[in-house]
Amino acid sequence: MQLDVVLDILKVSVGLIYLYLEYNAKRGLWIAGVIMPAISLWLFYNKGLYADCAINLYYLVIAVYGYVVWSRKSSSGQKPEVPITSVPGKVAALLGGAFVAMWLFIAWVLASFTDSTVVWLDSFTTALSIVGLWMLARKYLQQWFVWLIVDAVYVWLYYHKGIYFSGTLYAFYTVMAVFGYVKWRRLMAEQP
Repeated sequence: MQLDVVLDILKVSVGLIYLYLEYNAKRGLWIAGVIMPAISLWLFYNKGLYADCAINLYYLVIAVYGYVVWSRKSSSGQKPEVPITSVPGKVAALLGGAFVAMWLFIAWVLASFTDSTVVWLDSFTTALSIVGLWMLARKYLQQWFVWLIVDAVYVWLYYHKGIYFSGTLYAFYTVMAVFGYVKWRRLMAEQP
């Protein structure tokens, strides 16, 4: 079996654990969030998905940030759970602007400096994933909408590039984004 197929299967296995932990709003998702991008760095570079490769460096950093935010202790020394909240309107507008700016910049970098054959889709999913993962770290409910879009595009992109196990994982992620939103909305309503 080829190394890229083995790594793809391993990445999918860790990805399923990650999704389970995210769905249940568990802090352990950030540990899986370190392992999965480490595998993806090699896999995506070798498949010419350069923006996806680069974003995995961001995923490593944001996984540490998310773990710290979700583990933060209050001034009383107790470890309160970070609440699930809705993204404020002003923050949503800033995130939308940041997404468009990143999408255009990443597309320019890919078109100018790489041999990427999927410049616009690779840059789109990369820019939107940066926004979505930051929203997850802040525990915003609407991050699930971002993942619904990103995951659906990744399904096509990964199948197009022959990364079939990851493509199948992202098809599952697409469906789970709907269920994740419903679950997090219920969890948010149950918070004190």
